[in-house]
Amino acid sequence: MQQLLRLVLIPAAIGVLAGWLMLRYGTNQRDIPAPNSYANAAEVASPSVVSIYSSKTARPPFCQLPAYREWCASLGRGGAMRRESSLGSGVVVRKDGYIVTNEHVITGADEILVALPDGEFRPASLVGTDSETDLAVIRVATNDLTPLEFADSNAAHVGDVVLAIGNPYGIGQTVSQGIISALGRDSISSSPYDEFIQTDAAINPGNSGGALVNTDGRLVGINTMIFSRSGGSQGIGFAIPSALAVSVLNDLLRFGHVRRSWLGIEVEEAKGGRAGYGFRISGLTPGGPAERAGLQTGDVLLALDAHMPPSTAAVGRYIGALEPGSHTVLSIERNGEVLRLTATTAERPRSS
Repeated sequence: MQQLLRLVLIPAAIGVLAGWLMLRYGTNQRDIPAPNSYANAAEVASPSVVSIYSSKTARPPFCQLPAYREWCASLGRGGAMRRESSLGSGVVVRKDGYIVTNEHVITGADEILVALPDGEFRPASLVGTDSETDLAVIRVATNDLTPLEFADSNAAHVGDVVLAIGNPYGIGQTVSQGIISALGRDSISSSPYDEFIQTDAAINPGNSGGALVNTDGRLVGINTMIFSRSGGSQGIGFAIPSALAVSVLNDLLRFGHVRRSWLGIEVEEAKGGRAGYGFRISGLTPGGPAERAGLQTGDVLLALDAHMPPSTAAVGRYIGALEPGSHTVLSIERNGEVLRLTATTAERPRSS
């Protein structure tokens, strides 16, 4: 009987003591976010998201019409000029003032102002832009900003919860919540290098250049555009993956422009043949890297470095992401025979 009491009473006493200690010294329940709350992620990321106001002087559109050019010109240097302003958001990526945003937020601007989370406005200078990914880097003169930690967007999954942080319509910093709806969206813009994360988190005008973060408050993407018939959010927004943003950022800081590899090929989808799939070489740049490696028009590209991109757009992205001057193995089919050629990539001509 005594042994039975010990088996019952001792654990009960320990439980009561543990409960009292938790109540007496444990974490204040008010400090614990409620279930399904993303307050911690918002708290981590918000100090690193800024608002960007840019302006430029421009002539009215009618001054471009032949009938009005002479009249506009007769008004002199300052005549018929007007100020145009733009609103967007940005993400702090370095403590010493570097901020990533969308190129379209600051295109042609002769004045850029950054509103920091504490409400202070500071002028910013342009570091560099990349029109093919709609990314830009600006800088404010300070050494006390809070950079946002990058997540690996390649590890993101459809269904992951994400938060969009920015300054929609200029009303102030706003956080909206949704999920990743799709990955690898291309052919959304005219750029051959687009590869967007699609999200249903509300993104509106002014969110451009802001942050798309995961539930840890780390950067998954840079919000850049919406698909909308009304001009407002309809649950289809697009963000540039953080992995691509890092690559563009590093090149802009190091070289002043983005370096992309180039082989000088044009491809189209091909079916049939020995492999049953691949991309037919429809065009070659004379003297380009691919032609020098022995590639011929009509060859069917089966793989790049043993990797098969899923689409023609993905072929261009894969090649563009290679380091200029690196070697890539092209597996091709020619006249029913599989060959392997090694090409040395070149930096893509910036004028093309």
